[in-house]
Amino acid sequence: MRRKAARPSPDHRPSRRLVGPHPPVAFSLVVLGLGVFLLVLAPLLAWYVEPRAQRTPVDIDTTTVFTGTGSYFDTGEIETVRDTKLTITRQVRGDVADSEKSGRAVWDVSTSVDTDKSLPAADPHDSLQWTVERWVTDRRTNKPVHCCQEKPSFEGEAYLKFPFDVQKRSYIWWDNTLGSTVTLAYKGKKRIQGYEGLRFTGTVPATKTGTRLVPGTIVGVKDAGQVLAEEWYANHGIELVADQRTGRIIYAAIGPRKTLRAPGGEKDAVVLLDSRRIAFDTDTQREQVDLAETDSGLLRMVGRTLPLGAGIAGFVLAVAGGVLVARGRPHHGTSEKTQQSLAM
Repeated sequence: MRRKAARPSPDHRPSRRLVGPHPPVAFSLVVLGLGVFLLVLAPLLAWYVEPRAQRTPVDIDTTTVFTGTGSYFDTGEIETVRDTKLTITRQVRGDVADSEKSGRAVWDVSTSVDTDKSLPAADPHDSLQWTVERWVTDRRTNKPVHCCQEKPSFEGEAYLKFPFDVQKRSYIWWDNTLGSTVTLAYKGKKRIQGYEGLRFTGTVPATKTGTRLVPGTIVGVKDAGQVLAEEWYANHGIELVADQRTGRIIYAAIGPRKTLRAPGGEKDAVVLLDSRRIAFDTDTQREQVDLAETDSGLLRMVGRTLPLGAGIAGFVLAVAGGVLVARGRPHHGTSEKTQQSLAM
């Protein structure tokens, strides 16, 4: 006869294998999902968000001051005055309304050249020279855009700033006094107020830039009344130091020379303005360095710090979430063995 299997006592409780506590499945999936999200976010910050953050601002309102010594033509004394302190003041203000309408960076620029006689310049008309310009550029490339009543129509790669991510190469810089472009060569790195930038230099040989009606005696033409004198311009030396990440100019120095020549003359007859070097004063250097450091830090955070942190955190969370999900799965093999042992 076949032996019948003994029935378990009603008081008998089947033993279960202790496999340890499992985390809730929902929590594991949240950790895994957060990790995957951060892994996707990291390259988006580096390749999508940062390039779109590299845009020329439209709400700019800044003043830069150049100081130095040189010569200028005193119209009251009808002579050139030498070894005089010269100050160049440049105010740049963004036209937000036109910028938003056009999608470009529209900047209005006022530049005045003064001696101590005309400072403080309550009225720019009292300055030795005063120019008003409107610069319109592509906010991404910094290249000129010919619209929005720009004045003058200019070319080149740089003027009031360099493009973002400045390269160690020569750049085409617009010289407004020359009315043309100048090639600035890369000359290594230079620290300004403790902050490192890329240095570019160039010169402008004597070039005829226009004509001006003046008394002939001023340019050495006697008994001629008014003559159409030739205007000539040169630059002893241009030095610009730009923040590599933002293209902001943190130091600038120029050596302008403007003269008059008799019609067809080969020598300068009158010096209108001449300085071997006029450069950013200390306050301007510090202000531009502070702005460059702040803007560069924001771009670095978006393009490097946040993507790196998101990538590392995403990897750790994804691995941890995967492990938690795996541990939280039901053990089918263990359940079947338990059922078989109970049936015996």
